[in-house]
Amino acid sequence: MLPFNLVERKIDLVYGGGSVGLMGLISQTVFNGGCHVLGVMPKALRPHEISGETVGEMKTVADMHQRKAEMARHADAFIALPGGYGTLEELLEIIAWSQLGIHDKPVGLLNVDGYYNSLLALFDKGVEEGFIEDNARHIVVIAETAAELIKKMEEYTPGHDKVAPRQSWEVDKLLESTKSGEPLGS
Repeated sequence: MLPFNLVERKIDLVYGGGSVGLMGLISQTVFNGGCHVLGVMPKALRPHEISGETVGEMKTVADMHQRKAEMARHADAFIALPGGYGTLEELLEIIAWSQLGIHDKPVGLLNVDGYYNSLLALFDKGVEEGFIEDNARHIVVIAETAAELIKKMEEYTPGHDKVAPRQSWEVDKLLESTKSGEPLGS
């Protein structure tokens, strides 16, 4: 199970900050196992995603854009568990950031019971149709168990051609604008 693999390897957790559901249980287990836990929560979501006490360090931010930028800044790697629209949106954005050269951190997909098989087939279709470069298809590290996923992520080295080198993107401006709450592109 993922939280025990994190604790066993002394891997800290950066996550969306909720105390309910799967991530609430994972954050509690990781925290109780002696690892640092950082939750990043947009102010508007606090009443919906926090029930009872939070664990570890909690950082409140203005909005979802700032949340993702803050999480990306603190994380050394990214793992998506089975989830809904929010998980998919965050996963696809972090994959795109890797393709663009904004980061070169591993992006893991825990494909429990084939949950993400249809999404992976869509990625393959994107390659087949020429929308996704074959080497960029390998940005995502995939495994069916947490232990296997963490091992693969520890061995990960970026092997895709980035769309543009990091220096050509105004990444720092992007991160700064999300910190200040300015709309993107202003």
